[in-house]
Amino acid sequence: MDFIKIRIAEDFGHLGSNLEKTIEDMFRSMSPAFTLAERAWKPPMDMNETPDEIVIVAEVAGVDKDDLEVEISSKAVRIQGNRVARHCTDETNYRLAEIQYGRFERILYLPAPIDPEVVSAGYTNGLLEIRLAKVPIEKTHKIPISDG
Repeated sequence: MDFIKIRIAEDFGHLGSNLEKTIEDMFRSMSPAFTLAERAWKPPMDMNETPDEIVIVAEVAGVDKDDLEVEISSKAVRIQGNRVARHCTDETNYRLAEIQYGRFERILYLPAPIDPEVVSAGYTNGLLEIRLAKVPIEKTHKIPISDG
């Protein structure tokens, strides 16, 4: 049985240079060919919630399972990985280049507290699916107040 690496984290700390990401996004919107030294991409993801769990699905086709890493805290999930262009050589002349390659990182903040110990992940047909068990909502009890 193959496993996907999942790390439990207290906090993700500093998330890198937000200014660098903002500048890159601004220039990429004017010219998609523009990137900084290391090209980054953002795979599309879905997150849905049921009464018992939160399910995240990431479309990461072409990424080897060994190049995926998932970190989980009680408040967020970080998914990172790398997609390598395998069909390129020095003699390649691109006529169309729409598929993005390189490192990626996505941090998704969770809509409800989860139990970081009850997590599963699977990777099939280019889709990474992460299932996170929600922490049961604590029930409150009304306490009668007596006289005196």
